[in-house]
Amino acid sequence: MIEIKNVSKRFGSQKVLNGVNLVVNEGETMALLGPSGTGKSVLLKAIIGLIRPDRGEIIVDDQHVESLKRVALSKLRATIGYVFQNGALFDSMDVFENIRLGLTDEAEFKNPEYARTRAAECLRLVNLQPDTMKKMPAQLSGGMRKRVGIARAIAGKPKYVLYDEPTSGLDPVNSDIIDALVTRLKDELGVTSIMVTHDVRGSFRTADRIALLTGGKIVAIGPPDEFKESPVAEVRAFLERDFDLEGNGAAK
Repeated sequence: MIEIKNVSKRFGSQKVLNGVNLVVNEGETMALLGPSGTGKSVLLKAIIGLIRPDRGEIIVDDQHVESLKRVALSKLRATIGYVFQNGALFDSMDVFENIRLGLTDEAEFKNPEYARTRAAECLRLVNLQPDTMKKMPAQLSGGMRKRVGIARAIAGKPKYVLYDEPTSGLDPVNSDIIDALVTRLKDELGVTSIMVTHDVRGSFRTADRIALLTGGKIVAIGPPDEFKESPVAEVRAFLERDFDLEGNGAAK
């Protein structure tokens, strides 16, 4: 379980998070929506300890992330896979070496046979062929790069997966593929996930619950059907701007 209690974060004069409260239950996929610049990615980075909040608590498996020392934080991070917005693959490494970086156990990382077997399994889970391991990132399409980024995130068999805009920059077909992968990984691996996204349509298809972060706070949260019918003014404005409320997909 991930618990976020009254978390605030300021960068200079800009208050990005202003008392965020959120609980992500074990085994669920939480979609975090919100306008650009509202701190969604900042919140993800706070969960893994890359950014420390100015105030509040972030609790993962009963551990207070904001107060963990280096060794304890490293152990906690080994249970969390992070999918970066643009894939963040190392261009000088082939796909195998990129996925291998996701192995959090040192013995597994140093075992070439295990590493290749695990890389092939992770590629299977994201619907890519084993021979993709030999390719360089420059040889991959945008959708394939995203999927390799997901394969790396799950290589260490994490309990949690954090997705930062997994479908950004993709066409509708590849966005649908990524959405299906998020659901598949939950079903096959039982991971608990937070998905930061601008893709409203995708969030309705993949998430167990949806939260809207705006003005530095979570202003609404609930299952997709309830969220869609929310009377909260910020939710209505967000959906009317970015989503066809008749269910036909993104308005723009």
